[in-house]
Amino acid sequence: MTYRHDLKEGYSPLLFLASLGSGGALVSMYMFLMFMVPHKGRPLATFQDWMAAFNGDQIAYKIMIPIVLLVILYFTYLHVRTLIWNITEFNKFRRSAAYEGFLKSNNGIQLMALPLTFAMSMNAGFIVGATFVPGLWRLSEYLLPAALVGFGIIGYFALKIFSDFMVNALVHGHFDCEKNNSLSQMLSVFSLAMVGVGFSAAAAMSHVQVTSAIGYIGATFFFAAVAIFGTIKLVLGFRSMMNHGVNQETTPTLWIVIPILTVVGIGLFRMTKGLEHNFAAHVESASLFSLLTTLLAMQAVFGLIGYAIMKKVGYFERFVSGPDKSPGSLALVCPGIAVVVMANFFINWGLVGVGLVEKFSIAYFVLYVPVVWLQIKTYLVMFRLIGKLLHDDKHLTATTAAPAE
Repeated sequence: MTYRHDLKEGYSPLLFLASLGSGGALVSMYMFLMFMVPHKGRPLATFQDWMAAFNGDQIAYKIMIPIVLLVILYFTYLHVRTLIWNITEFNKFRRSAAYEGFLKSNNGIQLMALPLTFAMSMNAGFIVGATFVPGLWRLSEYLLPAALVGFGIIGYFALKIFSDFMVNALVHGHFDCEKNNSLSQMLSVFSLAMVGVGFSAAAAMSHVQVTSAIGYIGATFFFAAVAIFGTIKLVLGFRSMMNHGVNQETTPTLWIVIPILTVVGIGLFRMTKGLEHNFAAHVESASLFSLLTTLLAMQAVFGLIGYAIMKKVGYFERFVSGPDKSPGSLALVCPGIAVVVMANFFINWGLVGVGLVEKFSIAYFVLYVPVVWLQIKTYLVMFRLIGKLLHDDKHLTATTAAPAE
C-alpha cells in the first residue's frame, strides 16, 4: 500500500514518530538476542553469537532466533521506508506558506522530532549491523569513534533547533503558556536524551579509554540538559494543565516521560559499565537493581496517571479505534516499547543480577509473559496508527500534539 504524498500544509513533523516507533520496535525485538543468546566477551549479541546458538543443540534457539531476525528485518524496512517518506514530505512542508507561522508557534518544538528520529536511526543501525554483518564487531573500535562524530552532528542540530526555539520564546515572549496544557514540550527533552544514550554506547562498549571518556562526557552533557529542561518543562506543563485542564488531543504526552526514563536509564547503565571496564570503578549488582527498580516505578506512576486521564477523556475511542486522526497519537507507541526494553533490563540485570530469579527458570519466563503481551499490543497499535495516518488519502490538520518513542 502506498503512502500519501504532497501533503505540504497538511504535514506535521510528528509523523516522524512513525519512523521513531518502528526503530524502537526493532530494538525491543533485539532484546531477545541481547539477553537470551550467550555473547561472552562482547557487550551485545552479534552475528557470530546467534549463529553459534542456532547451530547448537538447543531446539528453543532454532525456533526463536529465525523469528526474531525476521521481525527485526521487517521493522528495519518499515523504519527506513517511513523515514524516507517523512524527509520527502517535510521538505515540501518547509517550502509551504504555513511553515513560517509554524515556527513562531508553540508547535515549533515539533522540529525536535527530526534529530530524535535520526538519533534512533543511528542506534538502531548499530544493532542491525552487529546482528546481520559477519565480523563487524571486530571493527568496533573504529566504528565507535565514527558513531561519536555522527551523534555529535545530530546533537549539534538538536541543540540548534532547541536553542532557536527557546531564545525566540524568551526574547520575544511568543510562547503561549495557556496552550501548553500538556507535556508536548517534553519532545525536546526526549530528543536530547536520545542523543545522550547514543554517546553512552561508546562509553560502555569501547575499550579505548579516550573513546570511552569522550562518550561519557558527551552523554553527561546531554543528560544534564535533560535534567534541567525536563524539570522546567514538566513543571510548566503540569501547571498549565491544572490551570486550564488537559488538551484532549495531546493527552498521550503524559506518557512521554516513560521513554525518556528508559533512554536515560540505559544511558546511565552504560556509563557505569564504561567506568567499570575502563576506569577501574566497581559497580555493585544491588546498585543496578536499585536504579532499574526506581526507573520502572517512575514509569509505572506516569503510566497509570496518563492512562486514567486518557480513559477519562475518551482518547482511545476517538484517536485510536475511532475515526479521528492526530499525528500525536503515534506517541502511544514509544511508551510501550520503552517499558518492554526497561523490563528486559530489570529482569536480567536487576532480578537475575541480584540472584532473586534464576535465568531461564520457570519464574524467569513467567515474568516475560506480560512483557511479550505488551510488546505485541504495542506493535498492533503501531500498525493501526501508521495505516490510519500514512495510508489514508485525506490530509491531516497540524495539531498541537508533540509527544514521542
